[in-house]
Amino acid sequence: MQRWLILTVLCLSGGIIFMLPFLREVYYIPMQQAFSFDHTQMGVLSSVFGTASLLAYFPGGWLADRFSPRKLMSCGLLGVALAGVYYSRFPSYAISIVIHAFWGLCTSLVFWGAMIKATRNWGRSNKQGQAFGLLESGRGISELASSSLLLALFVWLGSQAEALSQVILLFSLCNASLALLVWLFLQDTAGDKAEESKKSELGLKEIIVVLKMPTVWLISIIVLSSYSAYWGAFYFAPYATDIFGLSVVVGASIAVGKMWLKPFIAVLAGFTADRMGVANTVFYCLLAMTLCFAVFSVLPQGSGYLAVMLINTVIISIGVFALRGLYFALLTEGG
Repeated sequence: MQRWLILTVLCLSGGIIFMLPFLREVYYIPMQQAFSFDHTQMGVLSSVFGTASLLAYFPGGWLADRFSPRKLMSCGLLGVALAGVYYSRFPSYAISIVIHAFWGLCTSLVFWGAMIKATRNWGRSNKQGQAFGLLESGRGISELASSSLLLALFVWLGSQAEALSQVILLFSLCNASLALLVWLFLQDTAGDKAEESKKSELGLKEIIVVLKMPTVWLISIIVLSSYSAYWGAFYFAPYATDIFGLSVVVGASIAVGKMWLKPFIAVLAGFTADRMGVANTVFYCLLAMTLCFAVFSVLPQGSGYLAVMLINTVIISIGVFALRGLYFALLTEGG
């Protein structure tokens, strides 16, 4: 029972910690109205968070090798929560930039590597794939459950700035509560340091060998393309609201609705890839998303095209979530 409680805490914390930095995925228009931000400012906030996260990933791995997951994950969750409380007061644009940079450090420098290490410790040596598969599915379920509940609360409170403030506060409370649960249920393992001392250091020679592999560059392009589509999918809510004139609530519901696909599509894509091959499945996903984004670029406004917009949204979401569960499998197929 203790093992499954630990996995549950990992899944909940791994999903919910990103809900505040990615708040715009569901509440893009309400955020613009509450903070008085234009599209450029919203984009800069995303760029700041992404840049801070990118720069923090490598030192985050180093940090995870020197401190226990229990300490790092608790600190990361608590940091996101405290910044969220201040963010709920709708601070200035400059302060919002600082908060997004801080969130990038909390999630990528402090939290992410520690969560991966904790998951590896949780899974038995011959069932690492199962452990990370359960983690990804659990994270997806925690994201859609929390998003659905808080969207319902947002609607019930009137869908205005005060309602958004309460949503931010509740996400902050969830992060703080999970920090406590991580501290209570995860244990500091004495074997971590012994294991780390046995690891050979990666040298420059090995890095150069890897960088000379064409497969590595091809897979990198696929990952970059997949994440470009993933970030593009963040704008379905404002697209539905600004272009098709749908209400803020309906736009947010579309954003939450696509989250319901996430826990199931990655698993389905895995079975499909076993039959068709990973490379073929990835190719067809990328092709379908390219065509759908091309349709979005020329799609006229008007209620007569609403069905096309929704179908495009579903296809792109399926492609994005399928690719997130597949692209690292290309390492094996590509040799």
